[in-house]
Amino acid sequence: MTGLSRRSTVLVGVLATLALTALSIAALGFLPPRQTGLFAGRAGCSVPGLAGAVVDVTATDMGGPMMGAMRLTSDRATVAHGRVSFLVTNAGRYTHEMVILPLPGTGTAGTRPVGGDGKIDETGSLGEASASCAEGAGQGILPRTVGWLSLDLAPGRYELVCNFPGHYSSGMYTQLTVT
Repeated sequence: MTGLSRRSTVLVGVLATLALTALSIAALGFLPPRQTGLFAGRAGCSVPGLAGAVVDVTATDMGGPMMGAMRLTSDRATVAHGRVSFLVTNAGRYTHEMVILPLPGTGTAGTRPVGGDGKIDETGSLGEASASCAEGAGQGILPRTVGWLSLDLAPGRYELVCNFPGHYSSGMYTQLTVT
């Protein structure tokens, strides 16, 4: 019995890969449908109708032992003054929160001093979304869940932050302008 030529071996490998890929795709058709996308975590939460303009905020992280790639992003940079609701989705692997702070003078997001505890000073905070599947303050928004907050905002510039130790310095902040 003779061995396969190099060309035959490569051809068998390619055909096997294509067959396994086709079988995997076909198997997906037999799985029950599941929610996908950014707000898949809402499945376990009952989010009420939110008042005013709704700002969708997403907390993300890379997980693992290093916290270097964390972000807090919003679906808009500007919103009209008045009643504003924030729907915060934790799409990461760590527990997060969102705190709203006015930006002083010409300050920019991400430049607040971080204390020895890895947190920034929250003095002057207007509120926070830090409860899983609930409104307002709590122990944090667990992974794959949401939290929310509604409040009246005056025109100005605000910083949205996650103030869990080390999160702000790892990039969990964004700016919101209220007109």
